[in-house]
Amino acid sequence: MNASHLRARYWRIVLFFGRVISGFIFWEMFAHRIGLGAYARRTRSERNRRTAVRFRALAVRMGGLMIKVGQFLSARLDILPSEITDELAGLQDEVPPETFAAIRMQAEAELGWPLHQAYAWFDEVPVAAASLGQVHRARLLPANAGEGGLTDVVVKVQRPHIEQIVEVDLAALRRVGGWIERYKPVRDRADVPALIEEFATTTREEIDYLAEGNNAETFAADFATDERIKVPQVVWDLTTRRVLTLEDVSAIKLGDHDAIRAAGIDPAQVASVLFDTYMKQIFEDGFFHADPHPGNLFVAPLETFDAGGNREWRLTFIDFGMVGRVPENLRLGLTEAVVAIGTQDGARLVKAFKTLDVLLPTADLGLIERASIQAFERFGGMSMGDLKNIDHSEMMRFGLQFQELMMDLPFQLPENLLLLGRSLAILSGMCSGLDPEFNIWSAIAPYATGLIGAEGGSTWDTLLGEGSKILQVVAGLPGRADRVLATIERGDLSVQTPMLDLQVRQLSRAARAVASAVVFAALLVAGAVLYPAAPVLARVFMFASAVPLIGVMMAGRRRHPGR
Repeated sequence: MNASHLRARYWRIVLFFGRVISGFIFWEMFAHRIGLGAYARRTRSERNRRTAVRFRALAVRMGGLMIKVGQFLSARLDILPSEITDELAGLQDEVPPETFAAIRMQAEAELGWPLHQAYAWFDEVPVAAASLGQVHRARLLPANAGEGGLTDVVVKVQRPHIEQIVEVDLAALRRVGGWIERYKPVRDRADVPALIEEFATTTREEIDYLAEGNNAETFAADFATDERIKVPQVVWDLTTRRVLTLEDVSAIKLGDHDAIRAAGIDPAQVASVLFDTYMKQIFEDGFFHADPHPGNLFVAPLETFDAGGNREWRLTFIDFGMVGRVPENLRLGLTEAVVAIGTQDGARLVKAFKTLDVLLPTADLGLIERASIQAFERFGGMSMGDLKNIDHSEMMRFGLQFQELMMDLPFQLPENLLLLGRSLAILSGMCSGLDPEFNIWSAIAPYATGLIGAEGGSTWDTLLGEGSKILQVVAGLPGRADRVLATIERGDLSVQTPMLDLQVRQLSRAARAVASAVVFAALLVAGAVLYPAAPVLARVFMFASAVPLIGVMMAGRRRHPGR
């Protein structure tokens, strides 16, 4: 691939994200200042859909890491609006295939002999086309048959020039990340360059098929005694860094809910087993499959039935290019957090946060501990149903009591939580898709109980009933707190106490001034960065930055009328 094509690819990605960021700044931070707030809220859904449509077209056209980004977003059913996830869902199967001539050339160069000498049969039509490689069905020659007389296989062949494409995409992401890092609230809470480099490391590992084969065998060993889980066998004689030959384990894709039901399998049971496997991977094995999108998981119906007459089945994992490892400090932090929640121990929860390294150096530990204790006292013991019906004013009172903490949000995202958080986010979305009633906190309760029991023995058994309920409640509080903060920022919070009302107005004025300053800086920086590639657009940004700057100056004059 020549240098001009790579440069064009780079600027296409950079300018796309530049437009998305600029649009977000205008509609979410600036529109209400010029009388377009109501219109911005009314058209938000359609804007989201159009952005998703444009990104989907870009990802399909360009492939590479853009497909990976889209696959991640499409699985976020739990937090992203449906207009985005619905539009991006097709990316799992929409990647255009490479020509067979290019695939043949790549495979033969890697294996060292023609395909007909390596396989008895090789299908020219790919069964799947992924962002970094594509998969073809094949049949082994008798001399290459694996254990148990394995004959039917799939061959994963890396796309030509993918290493160059990955490096260009990473360079573009680094530039976009540099823009995002200029925003102080983001910079304080995440080391964006470090996160991108972590992503770069995992991506480079993902295009090493020798490492993927070893990962598959490690995963298979971890689940060797679990008959519910299937992992394909690796044919090492026909595997290199860019070609991977595996047992063919094709079955019903996890995202095909109708086909799962038609096979006589309960999707809710599949969600439960899927979640169980991840709890084992994280808390017991310390090694987990980090790319659990629906294209990498199958449900395989068996010919046997259980004692209740239900069809038996297996959950099959494929694609072990992206895996994660849970270091000891992370596992200790997670264990500490679960036990703290189970025992309603605010001090211990703060200790867990420190172990996990999710607190900023400026965090007020005493305030966080008091907020945790108050959360336990106010909401501990409530069921999820109780929480759904809780008086909204109760949550508002809690938010006002700890408004300093909620405005500062002294939390950050360490690199060692990146893959784990991504995997659990996708997992939550898939489980919710399989079972709309799936409750992730109820599902995690048995593991919390096990961790408590392992630490304290039978003396903890009396905490089982209440501890599980508390775990469900408190783990959901961050999302509720986020909604309270959003209510405050929108100005929708009604407070009856005059002094508190005055404080909220003061906070609101300060927040608007800060927002204006952020918009000014963002537009000015965007103009400077885009000037070499798009001078006209850059000048528009620089000119527009004057509007929020005037807003900052006017806000200051209103606060000091005598000056």
